[in-house]
Amino acid sequence: MTGTIDAPDWSTIPAPVDDGGTRHLRGTRVPSLALLASDGSAVDLSSLRGRTVVYAYPRTGRPGVPNPEGWDLIPGARGCTPQTCSFRDHFDELRRLGVDQLFGLSTQSTDYQREAAARLHLPFTLLSDEDLRLASAMRLPTFRTAGMTLLKRFTLVVDDGKVTHVFYPVFPPDQSATEVIAWLKEAGQASLT
Repeated sequence: MTGTIDAPDWSTIPAPVDDGGTRHLRGTRVPSLALLASDGSAVDLSSLRGRTVVYAYPRTGRPGVPNPEGWDLIPGARGCTPQTCSFRDHFDELRRLGVDQLFGLSTQSTDYQREAAARLHLPFTLLSDEDLRLASAMRLPTFRTAGMTLLKRFTLVVDDGKVTHVFYPVFPPDQSATEVIAWLKEAGQASLT
């Protein structure tokens, strides 16, 4: 299912800056950790063969439930649902461009993610790092608000368990999937020469 999500006027939202929070990730191996997925499975990103794209986001909201106070003023916080829907709407194209697996990643619980995956009709699963094991092991960029530790927004391209490319910061969030697609096309052209 595709459809438009009402995205905010991104010019009114503070943009995140590159604070170097992902600089160390390119070329690193993903640690062997089982992450619970919204479909009930457990996923070990280190053991997946082929190309995997993992986009990290702070937290999806729920209709009728307000975001934490000051949410829109935190650079890069707003836009998780538009970002997720962007990956949903471009899922088939990503697959055609060689993405074998696609996952969303947040520190929200699996139950919370399961509701979002169903409501948004996602053709891929969301992974929970609720206990921050992956965030700690890989030193992923996080921020704290309203008593929660949340991932900053970034996207990893992982080939056979090794990080080969990082998108960070990601802004505006609803363009995340198209940025990955442009990179995949460019990388594909480069491999032909």
